[in-house]
Amino acid sequence: MNIHEYQAKVLLAKFAVPLLKGGVAYTRDEAMDVARKLGSPVIVVKSQIHAGGRGKGRFKNDPDGKGGVRLAKSIDEVGANAAAMLGHELVTKQTGPAGKTVKRLYIEEGCDIKRELYLSMLVDRAAGRIAVVASTEGGMDIETVAHDTPEKIVKQAIDPAAGFQGYQGRKIAFALGLQGKQVSAFVSLLGNLYRAFTELDCALIEINPLVVTAAGEVIALDAKMTFDDNALYRHGELEALRDLDEEDPAETEAGKYALNYVKLDGQIGCMVNGAGLAMATMDIIKLYGSEPANFLDVGGGATKERVTAAFKIILKDSNVEGILVNIFGGIMRCDVIAEGVVAAAREVNLHVPLVVRLEGTNVDLGKKILKESGLKITSAENLADAAEKIVKAVKEAN
Repeated sequence: MNIHEYQAKVLLAKFAVPLLKGGVAYTRDEAMDVARKLGSPVIVVKSQIHAGGRGKGRFKNDPDGKGGVRLAKSIDEVGANAAAMLGHELVTKQTGPAGKTVKRLYIEEGCDIKRELYLSMLVDRAAGRIAVVASTEGGMDIETVAHDTPEKIVKQAIDPAAGFQGYQGRKIAFALGLQGKQVSAFVSLLGNLYRAFTELDCALIEINPLVVTAAGEVIALDAKMTFDDNALYRHGELEALRDLDEEDPAETEAGKYALNYVKLDGQIGCMVNGAGLAMATMDIIKLYGSEPANFLDVGGGATKERVTAAFKIILKDSNVEGILVNIFGGIMRCDVIAEGVVAAAREVNLHVPLVVRLEGTNVDLGKKILKESGLKITSAENLADAAEKIVKAVKEAN
């Protein structure tokens, strides 16, 4: 689950992470009121969307103008920027060409920046530990830094039994070129981030940039936090921060049925049980000359109702020109999948080719249900056969 920058900063403030003063605004007048209260000679007006690259982004209504993060030196300038940003689509490299509508702003005091650093904390799955990633190249995409100048990235894994240790923080601080009191401030900040990460069940905390001011202070100028969805049951206060306007409606709908769904740009809808099998299914669709329209894992214990819901979600995508159902029945029974497919196909008046490959528990019963349904459902013997048939059916339909 993702949250906005201003929400992340409210959370990090509770863990004594050094931040600048600021406030959220939903209207031009609110933005100006926040700026007045801050009383800073320089105010930063920040678009709040779930996407990176806001500062380098461009608004659809003003593609040659300023980006989604702007400096203002007067209250009136804050108001003008707020009016130009609120209600308009900001396009960044992470939003796609459609962009995201800016519905709220974060109004923050400015500071005298001397250096910009990069700092993040994430789960290193290869090491099975939380890892700190830092770089002297703050304000840049870490992927670009990793590709062009990997020697400028410092990485430190943290032993979960021992927790964060001061010497680890000092090691990173020295690698970043911090000096004097900056080192102790950085070590303290890192320790507080680690507490926030573990206590809030985070998947990622990213500070980009982490700045050193002219006065030598170390401050988190930006903040991005994501959380482990599987742990949200322990954090009702975090789930309340969820902004559904920032999420794909189909993905939100899928979440209500415990379905794992991600929309893609292809033409063939996929319904599979198991993430690995879903990835293999998408790969083989590409191998046979087409593109998957989605990733959809119904899980190992899906009911007829969940399968029906999954089918409807796939068909809501106007790009879908055919559907491939690929089920290996272990915990999941093939007859349950078949019943769900038949019920959904009848309910939505199926109008695109459908190929179903079933294997495993109750496979014969599942195939019988499909055959006796009276619907135009093509059965496949194996995954390659299924991919070949759905790709061919879609091409013939066009």
